[in-house]
Amino acid sequence: MIRKGVLNMNVDKKILESDLQLLSNVTDINFENNIFNIRKDGKSIARNITKDVAIITKEDGSGIDIIVKENTKSALIMIPVIITKSGLNDIVYNDFHIGANSNVTIMAGCAIQNNKSKKTSHQGIHRFFIAENASVKYSEKHYGTGHGSGHKVLDPVTEIEMDTNSSMHINTIQIEGVTSTVRFTKAQLKNNSTLCINEKIMTSHDQYGKTEFIVDLKGKNSSCHVTSRSVATNDSSQIFISKMNGNNECYGHVECDAILKNNGHVQAIPEVNANHPHANLIHEATIGKIAGEQLTKLMSLGLSAEEAEIQIINGFLK
Repeated sequence: MIRKGVLNMNVDKKILESDLQLLSNVTDINFENNIFNIRKDGKSIARNITKDVAIITKEDGSGIDIIVKENTKSALIMIPVIITKSGLNDIVYNDFHIGANSNVTIMAGCAIQNNKSKKTSHQGIHRFFIAENASVKYSEKHYGTGHGSGHKVLDPVTEIEMDTNSSMHINTIQIEGVTSTVRFTKAQLKNNSTLCINEKIMTSHDQYGKTEFIVDLKGKNSSCHVTSRSVATNDSSQIFISKMNGNNECYGHVECDAILKNNGHVQAIPEVNANHPHANLIHEATIGKIAGEQLTKLMSLGLSAEEAEIQIINGFLK
C-alpha cells in the first residue's frame, strides 16, 4: 500500500516568525522533540522523525507517507500546512500506515493567509490504514485570514480503512475565515473496530460549507458515532450529508445539530441502510435559531443581546 518515496535531506529548517503565528491557529507550535512535517506554499520546509515513525516524501513530490511501526506508544505527529501565496492551488496526498498495537496522536490542519485578489485553495487527501489493535487520535483545524478579496478554499478528503479491534477518534474544526469548504470522509470498519467523528464548523457572510460522510460498518460489533455541530450566520449556507451502511451486527449513530442566525441556511440529508437484521442505526438532526429563553437568561445577568448570542454560540461549539 506504500507508494515508494525518498527522504528529502535538504529541508529548509528556517521558519519565519510570521509562519509560526499562522501555524498557531491550527496546531501546537511547540515542535521541539516531536515528530512533524511542516508544509508551506506547496513544499515541505521542516521535518523531524524518530526510529518509530518515518515520514517519507513521495517520489513525485505530491505528498508524504507516514509510517508508524508496530507497538509504537504515545507518539505525537504534527503535519500542519500554511499557505501565504495568493492564487496557489495546493493538493497533497498523505498516506498514514499505522502499525498493529500502536497508539498515536496526529495533529493536522491548514491555515490560508490571502492578502490579494486571487483564489487560494488547499486540498489535503489523507488515507489511513489502521492495523489491528491500533488506536489513533486525529485532529484537523482549518482557518482562513488575510485582508485581500481572494477566496480561501479548503476541501479535505479523508479515507479510512480500519482493521480488527482498532479505534479512531477524529476532531475537525473550521474556525473562521474560510470562503468555501467541501469536506468528504469515507470509512470501512472491520470486526470490533470503533470510529468516532466530532465536527465543528462555523460559516458567516456568504460562505459555503458542505460535509459528507460515508461509513460502511462491515465487521461484526463495529461501531461509529458521528456528531456535527455547526453555526450558519449572515447569508452563509451549509449542507450535511451522511450515509451509514450497516452490513453486519453493528451500531451507528449520526447526530447533526445546527444554529441559524440572520439568514443562515442549513440542510441535513440523512441516509441509513440496515443490510443486516442486527444492524442498529440511528440518525438525529436538530436545526433552529437560538432559543429565546437562553438569550433572556443571559441578558438578565447583564449581557447585551449580541454578547449573549456570542456566549451561546461559543458554548455550542466548545
